[in-house]
Parts: sequence; structure tokens; C-alpha cells
Amino acid sequence: MSNLILIKALTSSFSIIIFFFNLPTLSSSQSILLPGEVRSPASCVPPDPALNYRPVIGILTHPGDGASNRTGVTNIPASYVKFVESAGARVIPLVHTEPWETILEKLNLVNGVLFTGGWAKKGLYFETANKIFQKTLERNDAGEHFPLFGICLGFEIISMMITKDHDICERFSGKNQASMLQFTDIANIQGSVFERFPPELLRKMSTECLALQNHMFGISPERLQENDALSSFFRILTTTPDEEGKIYISTAQGINYPVTGFQWHPEKNAFEWASSSIPHSEDAVQVTQQAANYLIR
Repeated sequence: MSNLILIKALTSSFSIIIFFFNLPTLSSSQSILLPGEVRSPASCVPPDPALNYRPVIGILTHPGDGASNRTGVTNIPASYVKFVESAGARVIPLVHTEPWETILEKLNLVNGVLFTGGWAKKGLYFETANKIFQKTLERNDAGEHFPLFGICLGFEIISMMITKDHDICERFSGKNQASMLQFTDIANIQGSVFERFPPELLRKMSTECLALQNHMFGISPERLQENDALSSFFRILTTTPDEEGKIYISTAQGINYPVTGFQWHPEKNAFEWASSSIPHSEDAVQVTQQAANYLIR
């Protein structure tokens, strides 16, 4: 017992055994910190000054309260806020009914934008989204990395803005169902939302139902390829068949801009529970996290 000293003390009625442990001597760099003491930051890797460790994402509000037919109100489903926060960013609501000058001030405070799902495709909502989309392109053209996620309706209205065609979207039967994503070229995902997904998770996404679809409209690969504006802006990452076997583009990536279109809901797997169709497996939750990480990277 090289590190143990044993002392046995005898009394008239019982014995007491006391153990003393010989602790190794700590160097100054290994000293135990007392309450209130802080180790020198010299031992920590300094933050990279080129990175932004306090990112903020603007989320465009959608008309209504998300639960009824009330008018004159706007909302952001909580799952989108949690989605962004899970990757380490904060959220500023871009209230589509506010004056454009106010929205512009908010845009100057954020590092990217997210368009949510929903139903509105015209009026003030669409006009505001279009202005934000144009600002997104301008900031990227000026050399800033300013990403945009368009989820479900968000992808649809971006397609409408690019083509200047309000009828560009086609009818599909993809309401409230989990499905697989079929990758058009799994080897060509660099620079896309899938670039840092673990290979095993990518494989499972193409063989297991890990993506929640909930839409009635979308873009077919044929329509994208036939439209010069759309085909020069987006490249197809994944496709998915709807309930009737019709194929639509489920994920698209901007060719020259950090704009990602989802015709599925990456935010729902970890944060929504209203439908039993939403996948909640460990892999499904990883899909949510990996997609969020790409927006905030």
C-alpha cells in the first residue's frame, strides 16, 4: 500500500482505524481552484476573430395566429424558433405587417433569414418576402455570407419570385406523411445543407422515412429543368414521390447563393408533436439538428 498509511488506535472498548492517502503533489498548472477563482484564459484556445459567435436569424412572420381564422395578427410557429436556437443562434421576428423601414433596420441586425411554411402567396406577405429575398441576393452579391432557408411555403414563394410566375408550382399529394429523400447525386453534396451530415444518416434518409412532408404544391424536376430562371438558380439535391407516385423536388440548393429550399419540414422532427406522422427517432432528431447547424454555420 504505497499510497496508503494505516493507523490503528486502540481504546478500552473498540479500535479505530484511520486511513491517510498520500496524494500526488500538484504542479502550479494543476492546482485545485477554490470557489470564486478562475483559471487563466491562457490555457484556452482563443476564439477565431473571423467567426461570428453571436449569430441572429430573422424569421418572417406569417398571417394569422396559426390556430384559427383570426385576421390582423401574425405568427411564427415555435418549432422554427427552437430550430434556429438549437444551433446556437437567436431570433428576431421580421413582422411582415411592419413598415418596410422597420424591417430593413431589423435586416441589418441579422445574419440570415428563414421563410416558414404556411399558405399565404399574395398580398403584403408576398411583397415583404420578395423584398427580403432581393436584399438577401444583394448582400451575398456584396460578398457577405447571408443564408436563406425556405421551408415548404418558403420554397414555393422563392420559386415564384425567381420565375416571376405565381403559377409555377404544381399540385401534389404530400399532406402529413413521413417519407424518404432520394438523392440525385450523393457524391455531389459539397456546399449543400447535407455536406456535414454523417454518411450513415444520409443512407438512412434514403431508406427510412425521416422527413415530414405536409404540402399540396411543389416543383417537379421537369418543370425546374424547363424553366431557365429556376434551373439557373437551383440545383436539385433530392426528390420524393407523393402519395400518387408523382415526383417533386424535396430539397434544392442555390447554385450561386446560400439559398436552400425544402419541400419537407426539418424543424418538426425535434419540436412538434401534434401529428403522429412526425418522425421522432434518434435519427430523425439528428436530421433536424444537422439542418439547423448548416443554417448557422
